[in-house]
Amino acid sequence: MQTISKENEKGRTPFMRRALKFVSGNPIVFLLLIAAIIVGALKDNFFSWANLSNLVSNTAVRFLIALGVSGCLITKGTDLSAGRQVGFAAVVAGILCQRGDYTGRLWKWAPEMSIWLVLLITIALGLVWGLINGLIVTKLHVPPFIATLGTQTIIYGISLVISDAQPIGGFQKIYTTLINGRVGNVRSFHLPYLLFVALVFGLLFYFIYNYTRHGKYMYAIGGNETAAEVSGVNTTTTLMRIYATAGVMYAIAGYLLAAKSGGASTSMGQGYELEAIAGCTIGGVSTTGGIGTVPGILVGVLVFELLKIILQFLGVNPYYNYVVQGLVIVLAVSLDIRKYIAKK
Repeated sequence: MQTISKENEKGRTPFMRRALKFVSGNPIVFLLLIAAIIVGALKDNFFSWANLSNLVSNTAVRFLIALGVSGCLITKGTDLSAGRQVGFAAVVAGILCQRGDYTGRLWKWAPEMSIWLVLLITIALGLVWGLINGLIVTKLHVPPFIATLGTQTIIYGISLVISDAQPIGGFQKIYTTLINGRVGNVRSFHLPYLLFVALVFGLLFYFIYNYTRHGKYMYAIGGNETAAEVSGVNTTTTLMRIYATAGVMYAIAGYLLAAKSGGASTSMGQGYELEAIAGCTIGGVSTTGGIGTVPGILVGVLVFELLKIILQFLGVNPYYNYVVQGLVIVLAVSLDIRKYIAKK
């Protein structure tokens, strides 16, 4: 039997071997792509530029969040505060980007600010939250799950306080126009600016993960933290950088999300941490640590967003979307665990 198997393997082209390896290693991605093709054949406008643009815009923001979460997962940690940090950033950016003449302005005492200054303020606050998470994990030695669960609640409470739990609107026109801008408009074909923002950060993280000392240390910690410490890796500093970077990415995502939505509220970003974790896991980031690539993260987030669109076109009750998404998350993690056990 082994001889026959080897002969069959030899008879396959390199492309066939790579294709079979991809399908066997990423069954969820393969199945959802097949589902997309079937739905596209049955439903009008599924394969349209408008739908593609919507998919790209949604994926771009979620990709930034997933990039932030990925470092935590690769080091065997997690960040359950991601969604609330995104919501906090959206609330802060929304309040500070309100027009000076808007009657419903929340902070009437504050001057109308440049959207670029607001971006810097939002990033600074995100950095602070990331550093707080990092300090709790590294200095207080609280497990990441518990640490970020606690900060998740704290951040949400602060968001409620500063916004008085009110919806936020009346943004400066340049804020929404710029973020929702697009390139090209030939027969409805256009590429949103958010795509280019995601590509820039994707390339940056690809370089960091593959060609920097920080990236090597990150994977070393995920593989075996004790061995990494023995070999001279400063695990505390590396983890601090990972959580701080995550906070910055959530802040940028929240800033963009508020403008993209044309409004902000404290509920914005709720559950996004689970979507980010699911996207990472579907894309090959192992929850057991030490494994994960930026292209894989992009594919995972893209496929997860594609799932939402598929359900929408099939007319599935929106409440059932959470059920389906939850099942996909459980399936993705269980498959990851099975691969880990098989390797051992």
